[in-house]
Amino acid sequence: MKTLPLDGITVVSLEQAVAAPFASRQLADLGARVIKIERDAGDFARDYDSKVKGMASYFVWLNRGKESVVLDLKSDQGRNVLSTLISKADVFIQNLAPGAVDRLGFSGEASLALNPRLIHVSISGYGAGGDDQYRSKKAYDLLIQCEAGLLSVTGTEEIPVKVGVSIADISAGMYAYSGILSALISRSISGQGDILEISMLEALGEWMSQPYFFNEYSGSPPGRTGAQHASIAPYGPFSTCDGRVFFGIQNEREWVKFCTVALEQPSAVADARFNSNNNRVAHRDTLHDLIEQVFSVLTTEEVISRLEVAEIANARLRDMAGYAAHPQLEARNRWREVDSPVGPLRASLPPVTARRMAVSMGRVPALGEHTSQILSEFAVVAPKEQAIGSPNESG
Repeated sequence: MKTLPLDGITVVSLEQAVAAPFASRQLADLGARVIKIERDAGDFARDYDSKVKGMASYFVWLNRGKESVVLDLKSDQGRNVLSTLISKADVFIQNLAPGAVDRLGFSGEASLALNPRLIHVSISGYGAGGDDQYRSKKAYDLLIQCEAGLLSVTGTEEIPVKVGVSIADISAGMYAYSGILSALISRSISGQGDILEISMLEALGEWMSQPYFFNEYSGSPPGRTGAQHASIAPYGPFSTCDGRVFFGIQNEREWVKFCTVALEQPSAVADARFNSNNNRVAHRDTLHDLIEQVFSVLTTEEVISRLEVAEIANARLRDMAGYAAHPQLEARNRWREVDSPVGPLRASLPPVTARRMAVSMGRVPALGEHTSQILSEFAVVAPKEQAIGSPNESG
């Protein structure tokens, strides 16, 4: 029988936007109870768009399986409620503006004084301390992509292009998630909580390590090559008579099979311009002309058929509708329905499958849906005059 590995773990998350909600949603998927603290206007990701039957696609993605509690953290009562929740939680996550959680009285040290077994997690753009201009600097995904150098290697030679998803937030959320799991294991041994800090700059910077090493020890940065590869050829999109196909050659064995089977030009194998990857990169334009001359009279399906026979990795360019109808996801039964205030929504299962671990894909909460229940459960009574909803201090 499958079990939820985080069943019995309580997470309190003072969260907004993407990074912290992504971390806590993955904990919820594993069975943790996630209590999401919101202001009266709600997590502003609720209003990023209204494409999912009136709900925001960002919010639906990031917040299933959570309980929404609205608190006014500028009031004594609101802070008392949060203090009570933290004192009974296993994990506290926050990604408010730099310094805001400290001013509210819930720094790492203050929170562990309340609950020594607590795992206190802070996510910020640039990390605490450090250079004066960055310690309190606001950070959004595009800006971190710029600061981490991602735009220097993404796009065309003429135009830098940001990644089309919130990759800086996602990387920070992933490191928060893995850090929390590690800290829970550590606590099971030591009995002690911990204080974790995740910087979006450093999280995305880790993912930029390959281009960093390339530049640091070659003296020149990798170029922007669109969907091609800066140091491998052929690699990327190639035109057919009715569309495009994407493929990549990883080694000389594949190059031989590509020339003989896919191109049907075995003489290209030993061509001095193409007989090593370095030479193919140096003569990339000439190589691409040769490939597209052959492919220009073939359909995309014909080219893919040749590549499959040659055992060359390849892909079709799918849009989001194409992804939603992907035959492999359908064959592997990777879609489920998630409840929400606007009815059932189709969502993909988390990507880790296991023999013994189950996943929970709970309801997307309405704003404040669980406030009364949580206050009652934790024996906190909100006075009638409490202004539940003055905005939390946030960035």
